Amino acid sequence: MPSDTVIAGLDIGTSRVCAVIGEFDDSGELVITGVGTSPSSGLRKGIVVNIESTLKSIISAIEDAEFMSRQKVSAVFTAISGAHIEGTNSRGVVAVTGREKEITREDIGRVIEAARALAIPMDRAIIHVIPQEFIVDGQRGIRDPLGMIGVRLEAEIHLITGSLTSAQNLAKCVNRAGLKVADIVLGSLAAAKAVLSKEEKELGSLLIDMGGGTTDILVYMDGAPYYTSVMPVGGDQVTGDISIMLKTPMDSAEKIKREAGCCHPAFVEEGQEIIIPRLGGRPPLALARKDLCAIIQPRVAEIFTMVRGRIESKGYAGKLSGGVVLTGGGALLPGIVEMAEEMFGVAARIGIPARPGGLTPEFQSPDYAAAVGLVMFGAEYLRPEGQEAVGLEKPPAGGILPSLRRWLRNFFE
Repeated sequence: MPSDTVIAGLDIGTSRVCAVIGEFDDSGELVITGVGTSPSSGLRKGIVVNIESTLKSIISAIEDAEFMSRQKVSAVFTAISGAHIEGTNSRGVVAVTGREKEITREDIGRVIEAARALAIPMDRAIIHVIPQEFIVDGQRGIRDPLGMIGVRLEAEIHLITGSLTSAQNLAKCVNRAGLKVADIVLGSLAAAKAVLSKEEKELGSLLIDMGGGTTDILVYMDGAPYYTSVMPVGGDQVTGDISIMLKTPMDSAEKIKREAGCCHPAFVEEGQEIIIPRLGGRPPLALARKDLCAIIQPRVAEIFTMVRGRIESKGYAGKLSGGVVLTGGGALLPGIVEMAEEMFGVAARIGIPARPGGLTPEFQSPDYAAAVGLVMFGAEYLRPEGQEAVGLEKPPAGGILPSLRRWLRNFFE
């Protein structure tokens, strides 16, 4: 029987599906108890293109996680990505209506509704409405105005939208696997939950989540997201370059990338060689590892150049005192931290989900960041009544996950 305290995160990626199960222990601490993964072939650049293949991958990953945790999962928090994702900053203004001019939750709700009242096309859905700051009678920098005295209340928010059909197809795959969608969360936002520190969010940080088919960009400043974007390029392009240049199958190219790949020449020793399988029964080829690096480096540099171009166009490039944090499967390439530091001119590091508890070293890896972050998102909203979740942030005023919950309930139940 499923436990009331079981929280499951499901990261459905282009190259892999990852399921993570967490539970609250007796002290209120969130502990990871199950992890399951499965190869994914039903998505292209973050978008579902084959429901049956995606369904099989989801079932396999969930079953592995359930077996490890010895718990049954009935609902999951699911990540969404893809080039259809758009982030917009908006502002709303309302008058405080109480007699004593004390700001209530109703006032906060009204100002957030005013800020999110943008013209959204019918084919798009609001995924997140995230308050950045509140302004009371011109006083900026307020995180939670509840109980304050004022006449005029303003809210600045970050509004994230995505394709309605993409969300529908994602939810359909999860439902056909016998699961309910508790909520849909932007993948980079989930990864940030697991790997970014509070200080990095305050100082200004750039999160780059490098998946197989997409690269997600998220800029945090003053503790809140200010820019989100998803590029339809990722690790699969690197694998494709290796396959084409070395005339080897994609499966072999992926294995070569994972076992011997490098994107910075300083990490390659002279004389290192690797064996390359060939197509059509041709004999294997011996290749210098520096030549493999010469194939990988330009593509990674191109991805970083695209990221830099996007944040420069929005004016955030000079506001990254917290540095660059790299996560996702692409962050496993040796030399990528040094390359990011050279490209962005700030400190960089690999984002590893070191918390919550129970996560063994085997799974303390950047490619598990989004799935762990999904569990942490769920824990903030599903922790047992009267029990404080140790080490988790309090949800911000106005809520962070109104998202698709109501729509999902109406559509699938």
